[in-house]
Amino acid sequence: MKLIKNTLCFLMVSCGVHGQTIKGRTTSDGMPLPYVNIFLKNTTKGSSSNDNGNFSITNVPNGSYTIVASFTGFKNVEKQISIAAGKTITVNFELQESESLNEVIVTGTLKAVSRLESPVPVEVYTPAFFKKNPTPNIFEALQNVNGVRPQLNCNVCNTGDIHINGLEGPYTLVLIDGMPIVSGLSTVYGLSGIPNSLIDQVEIVKGPASSLYGSEAVGGLINIITKLPEHAPMFFGDTFISGWGELNVDLGFKANVGKEANLLMGVNYFNYSNPIDNNQDNFTDVTLQDRISIFQKWSFKRKSNKLFSLAGRYFYEDRWGGEMQWNKSFRGGDAVYGESIYTSRYELIGNYQLPVEENMTFQFSYSDHNQNSVYGNTPYLAKQRIGFGQLIWDKPLKHHDLLFGMAGRYNYYDDNTPATVNADEVVIPSLFAQDEITLSPKQRLLLGARYDYDSRHGSIFTPRIAYRFKPTEDDIIRLNAGTGFRVVNLFTEEHAALTGARDVIIEGELEPEQSYNVTLNYLKKLYTKNGMLFTFDASAFYTYFTNAIIPDYDTDPNKIFYRNLDGFSTTKGISVNIDAVFGSGIRGSIGGTIQDVSKEEDGIKTKQILTESYSAVWSLSYRHYPTNITVDYTGNLYGPMRLPLLGELDPRQEYSPTWSIQNIQFTYNGFNNFEIYAGVKNLLNWTPNEGNPFIIARSEDPFDKEVDFNETDQPVSATSPATGQTIIVQPGGVLPTDNNPYALTFDPSYVYAPNQGRRLFFGLRFTLN
Repeated sequence: MKLIKNTLCFLMVSCGVHGQTIKGRTTSDGMPLPYVNIFLKNTTKGSSSNDNGNFSITNVPNGSYTIVASFTGFKNVEKQISIAAGKTITVNFELQESESLNEVIVTGTLKAVSRLESPVPVEVYTPAFFKKNPTPNIFEALQNVNGVRPQLNCNVCNTGDIHINGLEGPYTLVLIDGMPIVSGLSTVYGLSGIPNSLIDQVEIVKGPASSLYGSEAVGGLINIITKLPEHAPMFFGDTFISGWGELNVDLGFKANVGKEANLLMGVNYFNYSNPIDNNQDNFTDVTLQDRISIFQKWSFKRKSNKLFSLAGRYFYEDRWGGEMQWNKSFRGGDAVYGESIYTSRYELIGNYQLPVEENMTFQFSYSDHNQNSVYGNTPYLAKQRIGFGQLIWDKPLKHHDLLFGMAGRYNYYDDNTPATVNADEVVIPSLFAQDEITLSPKQRLLLGARYDYDSRHGSIFTPRIAYRFKPTEDDIIRLNAGTGFRVVNLFTEEHAALTGARDVIIEGELEPEQSYNVTLNYLKKLYTKNGMLFTFDASAFYTYFTNAIIPDYDTDPNKIFYRNLDGFSTTKGISVNIDAVFGSGIRGSIGGTIQDVSKEEDGIKTKQILTESYSAVWSLSYRHYPTNITVDYTGNLYGPMRLPLLGELDPRQEYSPTWSIQNIQFTYNGFNNFEIYAGVKNLLNWTPNEGNPFIIARSEDPFDKEVDFNETDQPVSATSPATGQTIIVQPGGVLPTDNNPYALTFDPSYVYAPNQGRRLFFGLRFTLN
């Protein structure tokens, strides 16, 4: 009898401890929302709602909990509950759609507007997007944006730029907090020094934006918006290491300085000091780097509540690539080849709202860039200073939203190349205006124009027009058209003009490039009955260039010709993005672009070099709430590109294959304030040397000491000892010989994909709010 009593007592206690149930219903706008994840914070207890929105969590120990309802695309809802022994409690959740498609943006019109209301299509990417595939800089982070491709321009020093819709990097304007900080020299070298942890969001406009932002915004622009001090965490850190020995550290904090100011401070440090030569050409596969970037942003409180902020950044980098035995004692000599670049740079950005009744703001920036570099035994010493200021008057009326502005830009550039006999110094004043007209609740029209005066090229006028039609709450049609112009800074933008052994030939005075662009965009939100959300974003684009300056690698394999195109070039294509929110913590996106980038001269159409015909990006995320683990799978794919060969005997492939970089990451966030993450980059272990006899031409003779040239003034015929093919060698051309059977010179410009293969990475994040 005593045993029976004890057993019953044990069962009653067990039921009191393990028998409680939580049940409820999840809804949105009063309608059932299925597949919502319901879990008890800091436990492994959880469930998901069924087709009718009902859920239950059983066997919950008595106590107090935070219960969370989470569904991708909707705002999380948390509630505090207490459950007693033997009880069943009911908890209902009403979820609201997140603002992921309705973020406040500033890039398209220089005004803070809803993304859905903007007549200019703007893509917005938050830190959560970049965390799916962590990278040490914004340059690499953009590899998973549809229609945007980070392009490496040199196999030795790994500098690069950003291509948008097939247009070369110099056509892309990069802004920090709306200011044209990254341009000229830093177009090539400055993108790697922006700490990702300080980014609030990245806004991308595809197509010309010259009517508001001036030269360089011909192909599109990328605006990197940093966090406001008052919105940043108290302290944050993010660090990771990779199996190749890369170390990246992001640290930051905010502080109140007296009663009138808030400070945001951030430091990024990146180091890679592990020479690797997996393709066995005696050259580093990846450039070695030692880089530090220090960022400060001040936000001042004013009695009028008007805006006043100041930001500054200092950047220093020491990078080198070259033969494996290179060290700094060989710098600038011709015994061992290396490309060594020292970069020192500082920037200042300000934003001040004037103390007047009208909404007027003065914005300014200044950057000073010094580069001390050598490419083999060729020195390149360059200085650039850019000062910029603009006054904006925002004047809304009944059916008109007016914006007027005046700007001035100071450019100073000097280097030791023959192209810059005297320092280039110019001041470019500008005026711009736009009117966003509300035609009806469903229709808006934007008219804009900009006037610039460049003493080197005279007056430049760039108009644009944008139309937005919103037939329903879930459909938006946008039509944009405009012109653009760009003044070329050859050596600051074209890295191929410095590296390798090709001679640079500039034919005539280079005139500004001009473009005409039209883009049609359609955005559609679609909700399914079972609670899934799809967003379709499709664009068709066409750009026509006159005076285009496209480097000519084809006329002579030993030279690069730069001249204004005697003809025209075009970029046309379609781009589609699909974002999907599924049930049970699953979210995915996929995007693709098909494009044709070509030039026509003397009736001959040629496909542009290093431009893919098609590309795709994708991401798939799964959050398992009971275990606090998130899995992110990301990838990209690029179609064939025409590559720069050195002549008809060059044995390398004329077109790249279709190639893909894919990554996977696992993140655990079950700790308070901490996240740990790990994964694998380049799962397929793809590198561009696959299928090629070599990547860098004549890597065994980087100073061309054993190359024979045709030193006569007449073309001569010569036969390759490797292939038996006879070719005609022009005066100054390379002759095929026994030790140079393909008639090549040293050239590292045959590059279209990163040289890094598969590698592990591990990281830790800490946030204290």
